Amino acid sequence: MKKLVNLWVILLTLFTAATAQQIKLTDKLPMDPAVKVGKLPNGLTYYIRKNVEPKNRAQLRLVLKAGSILEDENQRGLAHFMEHMNFNGTKNFPKNELVNFLEKSGIQFGADLNAYTSFDETVYMLPVPSDTLEKLDKYLMVLSEWAANATLDPTEIDKERGVVLEESRLRKGAQSRIQEKLYPAIFRGSRYAGRLPIGLDSIIQHAPYASVKKFHQDWYRPNLEAVIAVGDFDPAQVEAIIKKHFGALKNPAKPKARIEYSVPLKGGTEAVVITDKEQPYNMVQLFYMQPEKKEVTANNRRESIMTSLFNSMISQRLRELTQKADPPFQVGMSSYSGFLGNLDALTVVALAKGADVEKALKAVLDENDRAAKFGFTGGELDRAKLSYKTRIEKQVKEKDKTASESFVEELVGCFLNDVVMTEIDYDNKFIGQYLDGIKVEEVNALVKKLITKENRVLALIGSENDKDKLPTVDQLKKWLDNTGNNVTAYVDEKVAASLVEKMPTPGKIVEEHKIAEVGVTELIFENGLKVNLKPTDFKNDEIKFRGVSWGGSSLYSNEDLDNASLGSMVASTSGNGKLKATQLSKYLSGKVANVNAQVGGNSEVISGQSSVKDFETALQMIYNKFTNNVLDAEASKGAIGNQKDFLANMEKTVTPDKMFSDTMQTVMGNYHPRNLPMTSARMEKVNPEKAMQIFKERFANASDFEFTFVGNFDVEKIKPLLATYLGGLPGTLQKETFVDLGITPPIGKITKIIRKGTDDKARVMLAISGSYLPNELEELSISALGDILNIKLTEKLREEEGGVYSPFAMGSTGRVPTPRYTFRVGYGCSPANAEKLIDITLKEIEKIKTNGPEQVDLEKFVAKNKLDYETNLKNNDFWLGSLVERYQNMEKVQLILEEGKLLDQLTVKSLQEVAAKYLTGDDLIKFILLPEEKK
Repeated sequence: MKKLVNLWVILLTLFTAATAQQIKLTDKLPMDPAVKVGKLPNGLTYYIRKNVEPKNRAQLRLVLKAGSILEDENQRGLAHFMEHMNFNGTKNFPKNELVNFLEKSGIQFGADLNAYTSFDETVYMLPVPSDTLEKLDKYLMVLSEWAANATLDPTEIDKERGVVLEESRLRKGAQSRIQEKLYPAIFRGSRYAGRLPIGLDSIIQHAPYASVKKFHQDWYRPNLEAVIAVGDFDPAQVEAIIKKHFGALKNPAKPKARIEYSVPLKGGTEAVVITDKEQPYNMVQLFYMQPEKKEVTANNRRESIMTSLFNSMISQRLRELTQKADPPFQVGMSSYSGFLGNLDALTVVALAKGADVEKALKAVLDENDRAAKFGFTGGELDRAKLSYKTRIEKQVKEKDKTASESFVEELVGCFLNDVVMTEIDYDNKFIGQYLDGIKVEEVNALVKKLITKENRVLALIGSENDKDKLPTVDQLKKWLDNTGNNVTAYVDEKVAASLVEKMPTPGKIVEEHKIAEVGVTELIFENGLKVNLKPTDFKNDEIKFRGVSWGGSSLYSNEDLDNASLGSMVASTSGNGKLKATQLSKYLSGKVANVNAQVGGNSEVISGQSSVKDFETALQMIYNKFTNNVLDAEASKGAIGNQKDFLANMEKTVTPDKMFSDTMQTVMGNYHPRNLPMTSARMEKVNPEKAMQIFKERFANASDFEFTFVGNFDVEKIKPLLATYLGGLPGTLQKETFVDLGITPPIGKITKIIRKGTDDKARVMLAISGSYLPNELEELSISALGDILNIKLTEKLREEEGGVYSPFAMGSTGRVPTPRYTFRVGYGCSPANAEKLIDITLKEIEKIKTNGPEQVDLEKFVAKNKLDYETNLKNNDFWLGSLVERYQNMEKVQLILEEGKLLDQLTVKSLQEVAAKYLTGDDLIKFILLPEEKK
């Protein structure tokens, strides 16, 4: 009896412990315990999380719960303007010294150091080195400067007006005109409709200094701010630094109320038709508005998972429609997500073929109605669940290798939306407890709640050229309420059991070499195929690969060029092996494996990635790309037709940007027939059978391929798989190379002026190119000159002249088909300023050519690239790209470890010599886009 009692005690204890560990749906979601959340006496919130990926790095954010929605009518645009001013003088960093200080630390303005202003928030982003406490202290002090210490010097305000006006100028065009008409409809006449963050030019240009200062005084205050720090540091030390720099910040004596604005749910349906002369295609957007559903409780999380499953299943059905010979739309989308102003929305998008808006809209609506009437099938839900579960499981495997940026962005959302970030182990436990229990009936009931006849906004955005063919608002509403009448239940295909029809005979390894310095093993199989293997521990569940062979479309005649170039699209649209694309998508549910095969101009490349578990699946997909490509005539016809229709739209309504880019492509290729923009007429002539034939030819001989694999694998364990699926490929032992077709830019000084559009804006692109003798130091020097010129033009054209918003300059090199270098400079500006800014640009180039760069700019380049190199050495993508490049160039792969030392060889004098050699200006092409001349 005593033993029986003891048994019951044990069982009761185990049951109590188990139930105590169960997540109850009424529970509030818990914050990740690794996150330290605190609030200072002044109301400033902080989030701190230690994370060691990447090592010695941290991600910092200052988040302000204030954006353009809080502007008074006479302040429209000043929230965004204030964001700019925080980079133009603070208490401890006058004028441009803040940017200067950070760039010297290796933090690049624009690429790393940046900020954005939206309707409800302003966010400042600062990725930094965290190897010393002194550095972290300084960088967190920068955030405190942004939080409260902008000097708002009148001279700097006036200088920045030009920069912000140029940013506004860049946005002008069809999209901005459409937004001005669209937003009042989708924001239902709320305050959001009149508070676009870019604001009004008149206010940016003429706002009194006091107005800028008032916005800063009203809203830049600690009780609306959060500091977020995630990275490789001691959280206690970071917390102490935050208290030191932010603890003394004060709120106004009489703080202005921070009103939470919303988009009203007015019921009914609102519709609008908007056309524009520069809008090349016709698109319908439909929003089913719903009250916002925040994830606060476990039950909220369960509901959120159901909407995610819905999104996955409806997206799969819409993708299947694009596999038809005559797809009803070019793009179709239906997805539920957060919207704006305390709302969520089911958003439906249909991009029509030509002017057939009715067919496109009804096709997407029919799928929604099919789901609402008949629901989803058990098989669809099982696959969606499997994919969701796989995604969470992968995150669990990578939890100690997740980048800090991922955490910091989620924590930004936590502060702005008043929610928590759960830890991944909790997420995994949650789906283990609740995912399988989600029934298809529940998801089907959810669909009916999402698709209603209330709170709908329907917008048709169309081309002015099709105005007479487009429906009216009344017609749109009629279509909206008369869809789904003839839909039938979805029929789910049986999922294939395997990818490979017949297992190949494994090939033998005939050579093996190890390169200990870089941890690479080289294998050569008896079929001639070479494999390079670099096992890493940078990620726990990632393997990346790329296989390359020379040749590409260069081996085919001009007549076969388009068939050769589009063979990749035809093969991809046709699926993999015996599985069509729709069948393949279902087969891959719950698997992490993708393979992409491309026929390029000078090579054919097969690349992709997989999880450790699904590595064999990826190899099977590679094997099929070489041996078993089955043309899906229907899907190929549909894909080619969609491309033709898209190009026809672009030709009918040629936008300024399209004309500009087409001109650059044509001229930079010296009008060579193989370097002209694609046209609908050429697309009409593409033959799917011929395209597939060429694709098969390019992947028929494995002997010519060299594969590189990087990731978490054991060389000995994957050898049998490689022997089967790569060593077992057919090979002739013959090698090919590409044909140099002589496509190079024209020589001499050329100016191309393109006149298109009516907006008062210009685009400038300058190109200097030529031949060079390839070596690493020369290539690094050309890259350095481009980046240094970028720094200089930002100073001159943006900060001093206020004539541009975001200039760019870059120097690039390529060794195939022949070694060529190119320097490019580009920016948008006022048409009246274009020539002046070009003149300043050329003078800056001349200074570098004559005197070399300034020492401080060289130091900024070196600092930035040393930081990048240090991080890249622990990155699979870097190693894959570097190894492939070294092998293609027939260089020692050990040189990858020497790349950091090359930076120390750069001097002002050495760069001046390279600039004098290549920045001659003898072969300078100017492209200038200007508005059409007024008649």
